[in-house]
Amino acid sequence: MKQSRMLIPTQKEAPADAEVLSHKMMVRAGYIYQVSAGVWAYLPLAYRVIKKIERIIREEMDKAGAVEMMMPGLLPADLWRESGRYEAYGDNLFKLKDRRERDFILGPTHEETFTSILRDSVHSYKKLPLVVYQLQDKYRDEDRPRYGILRGKEFEMLDGYSFSADQAGLDQAYNLQAKAYRNIFDRIGLDYKVILADSGTMGGKNSQEFSAPAAIGEDIIAYTDGDYAANLEKATTKFTPVNQIGEPGELTKMATPGAHTVDEAAESLGLEASQILKSMFFLAKFEGEEIKPVMVLMRGNDEVNETKVSSYLGCEDLTMATEEDTEKYLNAHPGSLGPVGVGEEVMVLADQHLQGMVNMAMGANDDGYHYINANFDRDFKVDQFGDFRTVQEGETAPDGLPIKFTNGIEIGHIFKLGTHYSEVLGATVLDQNGREVPMIMGSYGIGVSRLLSAISEQNADENGLVWPQAVAPFDVHVIPVNAKKEDQMAMAEELTASLEEAGYEVLLDDRKERAGVKFADADLIGVPIRVTVGKKAGEGIVEIKIRKTGETLEVHKEELATNIAILLKQEQGAE
Repeated sequence: MKQSRMLIPTQKEAPADAEVLSHKMMVRAGYIYQVSAGVWAYLPLAYRVIKKIERIIREEMDKAGAVEMMMPGLLPADLWRESGRYEAYGDNLFKLKDRRERDFILGPTHEETFTSILRDSVHSYKKLPLVVYQLQDKYRDEDRPRYGILRGKEFEMLDGYSFSADQAGLDQAYNLQAKAYRNIFDRIGLDYKVILADSGTMGGKNSQEFSAPAAIGEDIIAYTDGDYAANLEKATTKFTPVNQIGEPGELTKMATPGAHTVDEAAESLGLEASQILKSMFFLAKFEGEEIKPVMVLMRGNDEVNETKVSSYLGCEDLTMATEEDTEKYLNAHPGSLGPVGVGEEVMVLADQHLQGMVNMAMGANDDGYHYINANFDRDFKVDQFGDFRTVQEGETAPDGLPIKFTNGIEIGHIFKLGTHYSEVLGATVLDQNGREVPMIMGSYGIGVSRLLSAISEQNADENGLVWPQAVAPFDVHVIPVNAKKEDQMAMAEELTASLEEAGYEVLLDDRKERAGVKFADADLIGVPIRVTVGKKAGEGIVEIKIRKTGETLEVHKEELATNIAILLKQEQGAE
């Protein structure tokens, strides 16, 4: 492919609003073009990368027994109302009407659509299990699109769904998809972690996230040097109950004027923050609009993990109670809350690390006062102990090793949805006993376009992009130093033809530009191997440069294909 015939609008400077390396370099290297905030065009080089990613995905999904199909991007709103997600998705949905005033949305995901098709098409367990998927653009009205194509309003996704008649079928499909995802990311050349994750608005209980460590990642991964890795929302520590020694003291109400925080209360009472019991007050919304007040108790130096609390409760929404709500249920104000004397209508949850503690201090539900010597059962009730705290770096993970934190980009997510959607939408089959049972579902997604950002973040340098060989837009970039010199141009064209005949994808820089411009653009574009045809063309000698390491070597043109094969194989092994 001649470079003069491709649209590669390289730039010397990054856009003023580009905050991160991948955004800067993909724009500068002529891969992407911003049409509007959060909406991007994929120029020829980026499109070639995406097509290679898609090919790898299709090959691995085929091996896993998944079948590709295509859904519409324009979806009837009624289907989402039926599932309950029309309201749950909120402002992230693109909503529109047709000329007859019927409500539609642009699809952000397709659980409902796939489920409705299977509901109407499959009626017997004999047709299951079935795994179907698509590669398609999705639409989400992001409030703050940022980081280039990492978080946009339109993006390409793989979304796949398994339908089974029993739990064994779901487990088999889930495990095959997990293996396929590992194979996909391994082949692409990504550094990634498989972590325990929360399902969010997708529903379902069992969930694994595939995350690529990167400085710009919006998720925090808690991991160890062993096998443990989890999203911060799901991470837990190795728990060993510790029983404090001491006889329960007399419950005493103490004046603590101006003490509204744990540290202020600890200073006023002359205690350690770890001896202060912190009370957080929430309102949990359940199906059917039921609202339940919930108090969560923590050690003073711990932070409540709202995702864990919400998951335990199984509620649709969990929000921090307002001052008005707190006064309504507790007759108190934030900063003075505690479980002593709360009514039966308030559910009280306590973090497991509080078990065994005696003589705790806590808010007295009276401004400017705290209790000391408060104890479980005698002075207040707890409905349930559990893991409700956010882990901290350096704590011990379940595998016995210290927890480390890193940022990560979510690149894939798999869920065991169970019957969440099939029951709501009536997707049932007759089992082997002739009984009607809901299909058991799994959901599997990969952010195809955001993989470009993840790969770029992990591999780019100050000079440009550095693509892994498996997904690079071209294998080899051939550059005649001076296109006006016939011998250089003739050799460059000869080498391009021979390499293409050998099965390589070659970009030939036939532009009449200065050598410095060509080399700078080559570094920006990031093709794995650069072949320079220069002053030694008459001797049949060219220079090979490895983009990733910057190493160079001179070879005779007859040895070029052999050397490139060796270098690319070495790079694949290193990825």
